[in-house]
Amino acid sequence: MQRLELLAEELKRENQLQNLVAKPTLDMVWQRHIADSAQLLEFCGDAQGPWLDLGSGAGFPGLAIAAMRPEMEVVLVESRKRRVDWLTRATELMGLANCRIDGRRLESVERFDTGVISARAFAPLERLLTLSARFSTSTTCWVLPKGRSASQEVTGLPKNRRSMFHVEQSRTDPEAGIVVGRGQWSAHR
Repeated sequence: MQRLELLAEELKRENQLQNLVAKPTLDMVWQRHIADSAQLLEFCGDAQGPWLDLGSGAGFPGLAIAAMRPEMEVVLVESRKRRVDWLTRATELMGLANCRIDGRRLESVERFDTGVISARAFAPLERLLTLSARFSTSTTCWVLPKGRSASQEVTGLPKNRRSMFHVEQSRTDPEAGIVVGRGQWSAHR
């Protein structure tokens, strides 16, 4: 809990220097960012790491997950230098030895097998799946907060591939959905 409190405090400070999250959400940081991230753990069940968080930006859900699951390796992929600097500082301040930041575009990151793939506001669903497919295995758990567009994005997937995913209602936002799936996405189907 102490690490999450530190994250909330540091986020408010850093947001004055760079726009990490929308300013109105800072008053609800626990619900809008931390609890919103924490709920993803419910959908992963017994998934093992590493947890790959794409476009980590402000650190959600990646930093929150790393704080709550210190036994699991968490890899944050973020290509913007100022955001990488923020993530690095936050990781050090929070003492997250299980968290690694990869400051490159996802296309440049070396392939490794993942237990979980998450992305919050990274890319439209089909593009996100195509870009991250090489990290998935038959047991990978996908947890992708997509807001109001969740059902529409799943419906927009090719018919023969959409059965791999379903939409769960967000516990923190009645208007938001989370795309959840398990398995290996092949970019060449």
